[in-house]
Amino acid sequence: MDLNGATPTPGRPLTIWVVSDGRAGIENQALGLAEAVARRVAAEIICKQIAWPVWMRRAPSRLMPGLRGLLARGAEALAPPWPDLWIANGRASIPLSIAVRRWSGGQTFVVQMQDPVRPARLFDLVIPPAHDKLSGPNVFAITGTPHRVSEGRLEEGRKAFADSLAALPRPRVAALIGGKARAYDLSPRRAETMADDIERAIRACGGSLMLTFSRRTPARARDILQQRLSGLPGMIWNDQGPNPFFGFLGYADAVLVTEDSANMPAEAAATGAPVYMLAMDGGQPRRRQFLDDLARRGVTRPFEGRIESWAYAPLKETERAAEEVLMRMSARRQAQRW
Repeated sequence: MDLNGATPTPGRPLTIWVVSDGRAGIENQALGLAEAVARRVAAEIICKQIAWPVWMRRAPSRLMPGLRGLLARGAEALAPPWPDLWIANGRASIPLSIAVRRWSGGQTFVVQMQDPVRPARLFDLVIPPAHDKLSGPNVFAITGTPHRVSEGRLEEGRKAFADSLAALPRPRVAALIGGKARAYDLSPRRAETMADDIERAIRACGGSLMLTFSRRTPARARDILQQRLSGLPGMIWNDQGPNPFFGFLGYADAVLVTEDSANMPAEAAATGAPVYMLAMDGGQPRRRQFLDDLARRGVTRPFEGRIESWAYAPLKETERAAEEVLMRMSARRQAQRW
């Protein structure tokens, strides 16, 4: 029986809702998983951005599902027919993820990313990073976080930016610079040291630099890195025009990544190119466990001012998570038939 349109029928693409608060880093994790599912089965992906009104943000989460009409963005879209697959990320999505199982009569398969800080049994599947140390029958932990980097997207990036990147001298080195996070920062002094080390390495190897920043990069640190590194062969993206992120990764012979993010090292590790970790101010034991795991796998090394080459099996955790989602959805459909 089709409850509110949530039960897939033969010949119809799977409907997937990607639910988040709209922050790029949060949404892209859920969207990356959705796209990996869609590479395996026909699917339609729809992104839903939600935000609770300011006066409700400290309200108990158990009260929020009954008040979905008060959502600030996209409220009208959170209504039947419910999707076959709901993939959500971020604290704002948690009460809705719990509620949609009831709204759909249990027909929507609900996946919650990261640690929901609620019992995992409230969701159909929880996909946290392994360094969060969650476990349980409906928990599928992965190394790092899901992301949108795939061979298809890397090829698209290579084609889109061939005119500006293909002729750059090799080794082509991509640098993904983050910034201020809960336990990390990028001070002007750290930025100066980082710029000196990167410049020395690029000049020594005769290569080129493809540099991009995060929204979290402090303005002063960004200015220092841009000024110090603008004389190198390559490209520094200044937020103008199309984003060359997938082009940078697609052409990279090596990748430099700051250690403040779980997303960026996971994305870089999917390319198969050597990944160097750039030290930041501060630190976090949980994040260190993740970075140590990448180092043990032969993916990363600390950046010490030189560019070398090594090989490893590209990290395919997003693909592995997508396969797990589809396997569990299939098993549940089989059980419902019985």
